[in-house]
Amino acid sequence: MPVTLKAAAFDNGAEIPRRYTCAGADISPALNWNGVPPSARSLALITDDPDAPRGTWTHWLMWDIPAHLTTLAEGVCQDETLANGARQGKNDFGRIGYGGPCPPPGKPHRYFFKLYALDTTLDLKPGAARKELERAMKGHILTEAQWMGTFKR
Repeated sequence: MPVTLKAAAFDNGAEIPRRYTCAGADISPALNWNGVPPSARSLALITDDPDAPRGTWTHWLMWDIPAHLTTLAEGVCQDETLANGARQGKNDFGRIGYGGPCPPPGKPHRYFFKLYALDTTLDLKPGAARKELERAMKGHILTEAQWMGTFKR
């Protein structure tokens, strides 16, 4: 059974509510998933906007999410290390944790929430950048899932 990912606040391909964007409270949406393989040791999450004017913009990086978890609550704090041991990296806004959709005025942008089941935990310090996370995940991805929402200003 493949891993599946879902955002509770919006359907796949639908508009992301303002609450989760820079036009609102700018908090992370609740996410839930199932189908993580029993061999997974941890999970990682990357959220990005491939439609950004300067190339793909990273909105959220998280890794070492315990493999037994099946949800992230709305409004994950922006600490480098969470109570459950998960670690967060620096997004392209230059901040730790989630930075919501904030495109320039115009056409809608797509925001992909990508969950990866890994066969290991990652030896990365909190605050790592996307390239470091991707390099650490290389060769360790068992399966992945994604959920996409849109937003425009």
